[in-house]
Amino acid sequence: MNTLERVWQEYHSRLRAFIRRRISDDAATDDILQDVFLKMHDGLASLKDATKLQHWLYQIARNAVTDYYRMQKPTVDIPEWLTHPQSDTKEKVTQELSNCLLPMIQRLPETYREAFILSEIKGLKQKEVAQMQGTSLSGAKSRVQRGRALLKEMLAACCRLEFDNKGRLCDYERKGGACDFC
Repeated sequence: MNTLERVWQEYHSRLRAFIRRRISDDAATDDILQDVFLKMHDGLASLKDATKLQHWLYQIARNAVTDYYRMQKPTVDIPEWLTHPQSDTKEKVTQELSNCLLPMIQRLPETYREAFILSEIKGLKQKEVAQMQGTSLSGAKSRVQRGRALLKEMLAACCRLEFDNKGRLCDYERKGGACDFC
């Protein structure tokens, strides 16, 4: 009798009982047990310490039971309108808020405004911004970040912003008070 047959003889009934306690379906139990022994067959040669065979087999069985339950999770189709919000709405929101942002950008302090415009509007790399402004790369990065932070504060003061799950702006609502920009 070879090693695989001996392992099958010794552990078959115990592993089946172990799996059966976790899964009520007999057919599924037998399928999982078969998968456990297939994985054992494929990986037995790589087991370095034979004294850990039982632990290794039970770990394979636990993982197989977990996989079984993962596969049993019910799936629900997400409606098309929820997964792909109307792009017209996003474009409208972007257009409306861009009209508010221009006056806000003009109110930024000169160093932040210039760095922000070069980086975010003209699309220059921050290294190029640093060269144009005669400052270090970290200085240019700091100016752009501070400009962004000030714009965010100004925008938050006049509007409530709504973002999608990827952090993109999807809607906004003007707050009740008067806004100097919108």
